[in-house]
Amino acid sequence: MREVAYLAVADVDSAIAALAAHKNSMLLAGGTNVVDYLRAGAISPSVLVDISKVPITDVQVGEAGFTIGGLARMSDVAANPGMRAFFPVVSQALELSASAQLRNMATIGGNLMQRTRCGYFREAGFACNKRTPGSGCAARDGLNRPHAVLGGSGHCVATHPSDLAVALAALDAMMHLQGPAGVRQIALTDFYRMPGDTPQLENALQSGEMIVQVSANGTPGAAGSHYLKVRERASYEFAVVSVAAVVNASGGVIETARIAFGGVGTVPWRDHAAEHALAGVIAADSGALRLAADAALAGAEPLTHNGFKIEMGRRALVRAVQTAAGAR
Repeated sequence: MREVAYLAVADVDSAIAALAAHKNSMLLAGGTNVVDYLRAGAISPSVLVDISKVPITDVQVGEAGFTIGGLARMSDVAANPGMRAFFPVVSQALELSASAQLRNMATIGGNLMQRTRCGYFREAGFACNKRTPGSGCAARDGLNRPHAVLGGSGHCVATHPSDLAVALAALDAMMHLQGPAGVRQIALTDFYRMPGDTPQLENALQSGEMIVQVSANGTPGAAGSHYLKVRERASYEFAVVSVAAVVNASGGVIETARIAFGGVGTVPWRDHAAEHALAGVIAADSGALRLAADAALAGAEPLTHNGFKIEMGRRALVRAVQTAAGAR
């Protein structure tokens, strides 16, 4: 690990000023992702700006919606009684994200900014356009079982790693960003960029900006929402496939559904085709749900080793929707 300068700041304005003053600088909060990739050599900032003491940690939750400070700890948000009651999909996604020790350190903003777990990105010596633009993508013809079937390009097929981002995508969450030009908001689903021919550009953050808050409004079905995560082992593992389901099923019939997938896309994948197909379906009718689920993951382009994710995703969708609708 090469030498990196360190600078601690106490407020948002100082953090933004530090980012502007130091070329190739990076924010450091809980450090659970940044320190890991710094050691691996996957990232190489010249300056780390420590924002762990910046007071943007409030969590406000009610039936009408929530706001979460960018430096709120994952464990605090997951355990919040209002979040458990009104938006359980968020609590579940956070608790399935990492070990208790990591959740006590990691922040909401850091979780949403974490880098991919693609092995070719993590390890030096392989072609990776995220690490070294123009070098190629070893995953396309290599060991690509964990990689994306949606949103990939000839330049990158790495999956987005955040469970929380999938839950927030299903809730139409908003990102509140602050930088030299002031504060702005952007939909979480617009915040993340598909790789295209510039996979090193992963999100819509502008120079000197940071995440200061995440928010979402209440929506019918949110109190019964569910996050289902399929993984290789029982704990501390990234999703092979995951589904966030927010289902409004009055009288057992699905009126509206909000569906997002993880583990299958280069970004948290909101599936509007599946949502449309689910409208009017009886939640307890597994056969009808399965027919509706066939619309999910439309346009998927499997690689050599990950085609199984399409069928797994559709089956996970059926189970997640029935759980969210109270039909199982």
